[in-house]
Amino acid sequence: MNLGIVTVSDKGSRGERKDSSGPAIASWMAETFPRSTILARIVPDEKEMIYEALADLADNQGCRLIITTGGTGFGGRDVTPEATRSAIEKEAPGLAELLRLEGLKKTPFAVLSRGIAGIRGQALIVNLPGSEKAVKEGLETLSPLLPHAMELIEKGSLECGR
Repeated sequence: MNLGIVTVSDKGSRGERKDSSGPAIASWMAETFPRSTILARIVPDEKEMIYEALADLADNQGCRLIITTGGTGFGGRDVTPEATRSAIEKEAPGLAELLRLEGLKKTPFAVLSRGIAGIRGQALIVNLPGSEKAVKEGLETLSPLLPHAMELIEKGSLECGR
């Protein structure tokens, strides 16, 4: 199974900042989905480039789960939710709501994340914040849900003849 990671960072895409959130996601993916292939991208905070990375991973690389990190805040260049919204076919608002609810137990700033989640084809796409700490907390929250969610997407696609 292919899995995707999209780190959204202007500085990271230029090699000016080391990405720690993407590797944290990769480590979780390798542990949660052994024998999977993990495809990672680092893109700048540009809506079209984020969209293209998501579409490529879902449509051309066959990723079943794509997790983004970064670009979910209030900054002027934070456009990951908008790019994700344009890439998905169906929203999965409960996942984003759960991430904010659980994050709120640790910090009041969790409600400032604008991340979303949704489905494109057979891929589940989830936005996480950019900090490694928030990524690890988000993955801990989602761990019991994501495998089942992915099974439901696959089952629905098979029923529709995809």
